[in-house]
Amino acid sequence: RTLRKFTYCGMDLDQLLDMSYEQLMQLYRARQRRRLNLSLKAKKEKPEVVKTHLRDMIILPEMVGSMVGVYNSKTFNQVEIKPEMIGHYLGEFSITYKPVKHSQPGIGATHSSRF
Repeated sequence: RTLRKFTYCGMDLDQLLDMSYEQLMQLYRARQRRRLNLSLKAKKEKPEVVKTHLRDMIILPEMVGSMVGVYNSKTFNQVEIKPEMIGHYLGEFSITYKPVKHSQPGIGATHSSRF
């Protein structure tokens, strides 16, 4: 089986990293474009691990490969940013609840257990 090459809207990761913010914003959906218009900043180097409470931050191509600690109201879950995550929000990768695991019903849980 051949490895599938990552693309975002027809562009591979190298092309995304070379794009300017204006060109990159044309690839995003409207909600992400509006958000990026409010908070446009210059590129910086990647620090080791960044802890953040900003669950609504949009993942940009320059963040690929970095580690982010996303707060989930109790702890910081470490998330490694991968190319497939571009355009999503940080909060999508750090769930705030514990998934329910149902076991077998107990005694008296149904009417049929009385007889």
